[in-house]
Amino acid sequence: MAFGLIIIGDEILSGKRVDKHFLKVVELLALRNLQLEWTEIIGDDPERITATLRRTMSSSDIVFCCGGIGATPDDHTRQCAAAAFGVELELHPEAKVLIQQRITQSLQEAGKAVDLNTPDHLHRLKMGEFPQGSRIIPNAFNLIPGFSLENHYFVPGFPVMAEPMITWVLDTHYAHLFHQQERAEKSVLVFDIAESVLTPLMERLEAEFPFIKVFSLPSVGNDQVRRHIELGVKGQPAQVYQAFAELEAALNLQSAEYIPA
Repeated sequence: MAFGLIIIGDEILSGKRVDKHFLKVVELLALRNLQLEWTEIIGDDPERITATLRRTMSSSDIVFCCGGIGATPDDHTRQCAAAAFGVELELHPEAKVLIQQRITQSLQEAGKAVDLNTPDHLHRLKMGEFPQGSRIIPNAFNLIPGFSLENHYFVPGFPVMAEPMITWVLDTHYAHLFHQQERAEKSVLVFDIAESVLTPLMERLEAEFPFIKVFSLPSVGNDQVRRHIELGVKGQPAQVYQAFAELEAALNLQSAEYIPA
């Protein structure tokens, strides 16, 4: 199963906010020996959100979708998810209870009378209108839940909420995938060699070892290290170690200058 990430918000694309979801999801997956296969960042455009979800929902990927599940005019994710699934929105009964609990808690903390039928409090219930058939994703931060449909998981755009909610999804639904496939990675920094010279070696290693990937990451360097290429292999541990030994042997034959990455 492949894990994917969709990040929604004009503020990310405009640069008003710096995305924090990507690195955190990568970290959460890596802690469980899983990895992210793809990510997309899209704006608050209903047609694009719907089209994206319709495409990803046709796959078997496990997808986390961050942002746009509130009840303001620029929040479209709930509606788009319903459209992509071909179902209607409906007030989820458990979400209603949780939202009303949050409203009550906030009013009591402020020393105000509890009236759940005011227009603004009734409007907040829209945050619990999810596509029919949705399941709740609990939100330990402020009780306002996210939702899931099949293999798609929708959480708020606030990382402080999204992180524990994604953690809950992984630990609740996908613990059976943790640490199922061990991975290793080894690399070196190679100096004064063009990538085109290294390409035949990379192609040979991938052909010889089917359970690894070879990578090269050129760098212009910095104050600590001059221009170089990080050359390495990653994948199934036994093959990584074998392939890396061959990589070093090939570099030695070329009298290449390199150091551990």
